[in-house]
Amino acid sequence: MKSIANHQQAEAWNDWEGIHWAEHPERYNAMLDAFNAPLFAAAGITAHDRVLDVGCGTGQTTRLAAQQARDGSAVGIDLSAPMLERARRDAAAEGLRNVTFEQGDAQVHPFADRAFDVVLSRGGVMFFADHIAAFAHLRRALAPTGRLAFLGPQAGGPDRPYTRATAALSPFLRETSPTARGMGSLLDPARIRQVLAATGFVDIDVAPVEAPMTFGADADDAVDFLFAMGPTRYNLRDVDPATVARLRADVHDALTEFETADGVRIPGSVWIVTASPGHA
Repeated sequence: MKSIANHQQAEAWNDWEGIHWAEHPERYNAMLDAFNAPLFAAAGITAHDRVLDVGCGTGQTTRLAAQQARDGSAVGIDLSAPMLERARRDAAAEGLRNVTFEQGDAQVHPFADRAFDVVLSRGGVMFFADHIAAFAHLRRALAPTGRLAFLGPQAGGPDRPYTRATAALSPFLRETSPTARGMGSLLDPARIRQVLAATGFVDIDVAPVEAPMTFGADADDAVDFLFAMGPTRYNLRDVDPATVARLRADVHDALTEFETADGVRIPGSVWIVTASPGHA
């Protein structure tokens, strides 16, 4: 891997959490699938575009970008070797020839100037160690007529559906798991606008989008997934089995509110952010 600025995240995504994502991409993708359409509509990828997918993970969004840029190309970059291995395998299985994956830190990776028409990210940009440095670097990699489009979470709150569904866990989620450090860095639209404006981006738009997030086929399946996810697993690592069993039962009961014919679907809220590089 080339130059790394974000050593903490590099270590975390190559450890047990990154491995879990690589082994279960369908579970993590299901949480965000419903946001793909508004994200890609914002990105406006055309047939000849050169696309960079930042924090591509197991590569679903990179593969979707490659399909839209059928006469162009899509490059996915991520810190996680296990996730990229899965990304390459899935791209090969789909027969995609215009997609590549690179292991690296997008904050400092040696991209050529103006090498891309679209910089896309389904959440990966929130993990940067230095957002000003990172977005300035990505702006240099964009063509003058290029565009930035990324997704980021909205702030949680006591009335949010996910908060209600996982309320029993709340007293135990005292620490941030290794990969989750940084997830709250771009929750505030004012902060997003400040960072992008400071790095030279223009035409900045931050739009709220709501969509259902799928956590499992039913409450039993969803509770298994939630308790295997990094933040839950990390915070319950020293909790006694009887307490964990009680928590599982409580969360299971709360999840039944969100059971549908299409699975456990909890309403989620994100920001879709777009901007232009504003090159002279």
